[in-house]
Amino acid sequence: MINFVFVDKPYLKYKRFVQQILVFNLKQGVCFLVDIINFKKGEDIIEEGTLGDCAYIIEQGSVEVSKLTPHGEKQVLGVLEKSEIFGEMGLIDGLPRSATVTALEDCVVCVFTKETFNNLADHNPESLIPIFKVLVRRLRSTLELVGTLQKSGNDHGSSVAKEAALK
Repeated sequence: MINFVFVDKPYLKYKRFVQQILVFNLKQGVCFLVDIINFKKGEDIIEEGTLGDCAYIIEQGSVEVSKLTPHGEKQVLGVLEKSEIFGEMGLIDGLPRSATVTALEDCVVCVFTKETFNNLADHNPESLIPIFKVLVRRLRSTLELVGTLQKSGNDHGSSVAKEAALK
């Protein structure tokens, strides 16, 4: 059984007000703090190219994931909704964000920090399996796209496929 307890009043962090909750699982003896952040419709939650060291889990609302093309045009990659995670690559590798994530409506997200990730890895590693399943699903989708582009046989598709495979 997982329990959530709100801790203290909202405070300023990440240049916005944050509500902190204490998450604990009595059965597994795990306890950690999670920040809850509200975003307004149209706000960027993460921006492509910025450094990231946390992931986000959508508690309420939906978000759009997009990238800029080499020509500077916005390309929508998908829409994520309640209970879905984003930013997980930055959490794991600390490299710049690979896409921009924008709130499609008012959103509430939980911030999943590297500290929380490491705490779970040390004390309850099986709880991280859902994150790895998301990574694998997204990798398979990318590989499928690369295969489709390679089969198309055109020069542009082949170069895009090669670039995607090298990243």
